[in-house]
Amino acid sequence: MSVTAKVALAAIVEAALFIALLFGAAGTLEWGAGWAWMALMFGGGGVVTVLIARRDPALLAERMRSPMQPDQPLWDKVFLVAMGVLWCAWLILIGLDAVRFRWSVMPLWLASVGSALVAVSFWLVARVFLENTFLAPVVKIQTERGHRVISSGPYAVVRHPLYAAAGIMIPASALVLGSWWGLAVSALLLAGLVWRTVMEERELVAHLEGYAQYAQRVRYRLVPFVW
Repeated sequence: MSVTAKVALAAIVEAALFIALLFGAAGTLEWGAGWAWMALMFGGGGVVTVLIARRDPALLAERMRSPMQPDQPLWDKVFLVAMGVLWCAWLILIGLDAVRFRWSVMPLWLASVGSALVAVSFWLVARVFLENTFLAPVVKIQTERGHRVISSGPYAVVRHPLYAAAGIMIPASALVLGSWWGLAVSALLLAGLVWRTVMEERELVAHLEGYAQYAQRVRYRLVPFVW
C-alpha cells in the first residue's frame, strides 16, 4: 500500500473512531462543539500532513509505520496501548459530560480560547515536524536513517517540543468540547506524556550520540524555565 493510501485510510479510520466515541457517548449528532473540534483536529492534521508530504516524504513514510516495531522498547509498546485506551475513554467521558448528562456548564468564551490554543498547538506541531526528520511515532534510534540530534528551531527552546504541543492541545480540546470533567481527566494524559518524556530521554542519552551534551545545553524538556 502506498504512503498516500495509508494516510487516507488512517484518517478515515481515526475520524470514524472519534465520531463513534464522542457522538455515541453524547447520544446525538447534533453537537456543534463536537463538529467544531473534529474540524480543528482533522483540518490542522491535514495541513501538517500535506506540509510533511511536500517537504519530507521520508518522515511521512516513517510516521505511517506500525506503532509496534521490533526495535521499540517494550515499555513504549505498553505505553502506546495504555494511552490509546485512556484517550478513547477520555472522549467517551467528554461526550457523556458535555452533552448526554450535561454535568458541565462551561462559558462559550472558553471554547474560543480552546480553539485558539488548538490552532497554536498545530502551528507548533508543524514547526516541529519540519525541523526534525527523525520524529518517529515510536521510541527508537533510527540508525538506518542516520539518526542525529536535532537542536535547531523549537528544539533550541525545549528538548521535546512535540510533547509540549500535545500538552497544549489536550486540555484545549476539553475547552472546545465544553467539558470540565474532560479538562480534569486530561491531567492523566499529560502525566503520560511526562512519563514518556523521562523514559525516552533515558533511551536517547544511552544510545544517541551527542544527546547528553544537547541535554546540558537545552535545559528544559517541555516548558521553558519550568521543566
